[in-house]
Amino acid sequence: MSQRKAYEWVERFKSGLTRVTDEGHSGRPSTSRTQDHINRADAMVREDRQITVSEVAAHLDISYGSAFAILHDDLRYRKVCAWWIPKELTVVHKQQRVEVATQFVRRYEEDPRILERTVTGDEICVHHYNPESKRQNMEWRHPSSPAQKKFKRQPSAKKVMLMHFWDVHGPTLVHFQANGQTVNSANYCAML
Repeated sequence: MSQRKAYEWVERFKSGLTRVTDEGHSGRPSTSRTQDHINRADAMVREDRQITVSEVAAHLDISYGSAFAILHDDLRYRKVCAWWIPKELTVVHKQQRVEVATQFVRRYEEDPRILERTVTGDEICVHHYNPESKRQNMEWRHPSSPAQKKFKRQPSAKKVMLMHFWDVHGPTLVHFQANGQTVNSANYCAML
């Protein structure tokens, strides 16, 4: 509370005020968060999931804060980003996957040991992790211990392609692709 407000309260108490709660006063009642506005905002969001709070406020002719309160507090909506996926599978792709899976199930029924001879793999871009950062390399030392020396190294790559293969017993091959080298059949043959 500011010093001026404190002086105002002291004067009020000197003049006979005994309560510190606000007295009722005439004022405009809040008309923004009505059930009608809540229902209309809900309908607008269901029609267009990417509508902004400003658009809702302009359409309902209410303030931005009231529109945000309706969306966030009353309707409990949250703005979230969509998941990015590498590609959308077409009907042909889905059919091919079903056919391959069906063939594999038939082979498994004929010979259950097929899982022991199956190797699968995947590739993914990963952040290169350099465990020799200054903070991670810190050690507890006694004052009489000699100081540790660390030689400066060149910064590591930001992202690298990781290709990994595994079977029922675990990983069989983990390979980091050289920067600038594309992944193609010739590269796979050379790596394997």
